[in-house]
Amino acid sequence: MENDAEIKPGKPFYKTWNFWKQVVPVFVGAIAGYLYYHFVGCSSGQCAITSSPVMSTVWGGFMGYFLMNSPCARGRC
Repeated sequence: MENDAEIKPGKPFYKTWNFWKQVVPVFVGAIAGYLYYHFVGCSSGQCAITSSPVMSTVWGGFMGYFLMNSPCARGRC
């Protein structure tokens, strides 16, 4: 039987760079999406993305993720 003190698990995933290099662009994109809604927005309410702060924030988060994780961002174009 092995001693439990000898078993050392790796770092939790949220403490690794691979986790944060995917999460940070989503947060930055979400903030940028909300700021776009707040300062530019859509006054008529007919715009699908920018008429709602939730949709604008979600769209910004998606764009942040896809722009930073695209093949061109990694130099594979």
